[in-house]
Amino acid sequence: MAEQKPVWMEMGLNADEYKKVIEILGRKPNYLETALFGVLWSEHCSYKNSRPLLKKFPTEGKYVLQGPGENAGVVDIGDGQALVFKVESHNHPSAIEPYEGAATGVGGVARDIFTMGARPIASLNSLRFGTLDDPHVRHLLSGVVAGIAGYGNRLGTPTVGGEIFFHSSYQENPLVNAMCVGLVDHDRIVRGQAAGPGNLVLTAGAKTGKDGIQGCTFASEELSEETEAPDIQRGDPFLENLLIEACLELMENGYVVGIQDMGAAGFTSSSAEMAGRAGTGMEIDVSLVPQREEGMTPYDVMLSESQERMLLVIEPKHEKTAKEVFDKYNVEMAVVGRVTADGIYRVREGEEIVAEIPVQALTESPVQYPEQREPEYYQRLRAWTPDELPVPENCDDILERLLASPNIASKEWVYNQYDHMVMLNTVVSPGADAAVLRIKGTGKGIALTIDGNSRYCYLDPRQGGAIAVAEAARNLSCVGAEPLALTDGLNFGNPEKPEIFWQFHQVVEGMSEACRQMEIPVISGNVSLNNESKGEPINPTPVVGMAGILPDIEKYITSAFQAPGDEIILLGKFTPQLGAGEYLAIVHGMEQGAVPDLNLDDENKVQQCCRKLIREGKVKTAHDCAEGGLAVAVAECCIAGKMGATLQLPFTGRKDALLFGEVQSCILVACAPREVDGVLQTVKEMGVDSTVLGRTGGLSLMIKDQNEGILINKHIEEMEKVWRGSIADHF
Repeated sequence: MAEQKPVWMEMGLNADEYKKVIEILGRKPNYLETALFGVLWSEHCSYKNSRPLLKKFPTEGKYVLQGPGENAGVVDIGDGQALVFKVESHNHPSAIEPYEGAATGVGGVARDIFTMGARPIASLNSLRFGTLDDPHVRHLLSGVVAGIAGYGNRLGTPTVGGEIFFHSSYQENPLVNAMCVGLVDHDRIVRGQAAGPGNLVLTAGAKTGKDGIQGCTFASEELSEETEAPDIQRGDPFLENLLIEACLELMENGYVVGIQDMGAAGFTSSSAEMAGRAGTGMEIDVSLVPQREEGMTPYDVMLSESQERMLLVIEPKHEKTAKEVFDKYNVEMAVVGRVTADGIYRVREGEEIVAEIPVQALTESPVQYPEQREPEYYQRLRAWTPDELPVPENCDDILERLLASPNIASKEWVYNQYDHMVMLNTVVSPGADAAVLRIKGTGKGIALTIDGNSRYCYLDPRQGGAIAVAEAARNLSCVGAEPLALTDGLNFGNPEKPEIFWQFHQVVEGMSEACRQMEIPVISGNVSLNNESKGEPINPTPVVGMAGILPDIEKYITSAFQAPGDEIILLGKFTPQLGAGEYLAIVHGMEQGAVPDLNLDDENKVQQCCRKLIREGKVKTAHDCAEGGLAVAVAECCIAGKMGATLQLPFTGRKDALLFGEVQSCILVACAPREVDGVLQTVKEMGVDSTVLGRTGGLSLMIKDQNEGILINKHIEEMEKVWRGSIADHF
């Protein structure tokens, strides 16, 4: 008979943490108190392994109104308006119940946005799955996409962008990172603080059930056959809509002191965190909480993660008004506690005190400093060179294979299930480098993207982290938008494994360096650790969600070739590498070698140059060179514009490297012949390298070498067929 674990261990505490709890309280905690510490000191809630690293990020900038520490970050976009945005993960729940896991991830991050006083205006997502030849992976993908669509479409918020990557490291542990963006006036920003002793604490929305209990502890563990998953939360987008309208009405009229959604750890996290930010105490009576099931204990109520619930702090004089507003929207409301001045977090069940803990003790978990060690594979895989790699004869076939790779192919099967036109603000739809939305009542627009390359981060975490930031910014620059700030989703394996924590540390160092040099602050984010299955970790996967501003909405461009006879010009130094790329993985079954070089000074110059050319109307197409190299980038421009192109490459080197080698800090642009001299003059003045490659026109993509030898000759229809059908054909 297996020895039963002590209660504190079942609650997710380690021996040192439990000892610390006893020191704080001056006594042993009771069952509920142990549970409260367990959930709030879990990695998912406390970031105890990651807090020291996250301090490396720059969090201030000329546009930042609110950085990390609140429900979401806020940036100024002029005219007294601000964008509010954040990324959240829902990885483990999506692995167990893909539909509800993804759906509640969308609903949860939307609540983080409107709790800041902002109306959600757009959603994006970053998804990772195993290989599509596995029926279980297809089940996960179908369920996750349906969940995102099912919740987002009913919520009435357009899903305007995203990315998907397939790799065997995610076979059993998919990643579902949801991003939401909202719009708010500066004077309507609300924060999650329980200020003002004597103020009322009230709950609004769904009744509290037993779903999701210990969900944050579950999210802080590795997945295994022995993992006991909680009852996954169920979402109700129609109720969330009503909650949004009711809460926004109260906030717009100045009736709300503080507000927070009940996400991870439910009542416990929302109430304790609000009190902690304000330096106050709080008293909750669980008997006053509307309950969905009979016989619920204080433990059940405090740790439930039932969806569509909000915790609000209001002045007593506004109780009647709040009740009237919630009644108008048919949303249940109940006063369940009050703010206190003693700094104590107190839970009652009627007259009985069932938990009593200093607030700061709950909200400030002990920091852990895991050991880190460079993985054995790192130097070995970096040392690989392509010297022994055979040079292909038929590059047409290779281009077709790359276009058919699920990591490059069209994601239409996915995003066509999303409503991206609701609200009628979407100007550039999913599938472009970045989504573009108009801000009604103004002449400006915003651009949004989410990106990350986990293969790069596996082979070189520091460089991969920097590239994640640079590439997201490049996506915005390609539509003409100036990057404002970013939100991150940091997905890694078990941080107690030295090699994993080393990856995490290196990625953060790389991202931080890129953020500083590119002057793009981090204003919010999420850390998801212990993404492992059967002891095998996912590849290190930082994703970067980024927002940019377009002062003139009419001056955006896309990656589509626009007219025959346009000149195609490459901005940036063309130094392609065969290591670490999609070509090496797809054609040769290898993942090794050095990742592409990244010079952040060059990156800044190229992006600034691209934005200037777009702003001045000198170019009408822009697209970054990313996975699959130059040939894939040009093919994507051809497919998007349904127009061919003829290029001659003036470069020397292996033809597979020239065509399919990946490179950073390079952007393809196209312009009318009359604009060429002006484009080249601007490029020269800004100190950016450039190469005239060819012209648009015809129905095929033809790429020649410097000696007029044909490297690629592929009809657009052939390319488009394999590109569009790759993912859809699996279903």
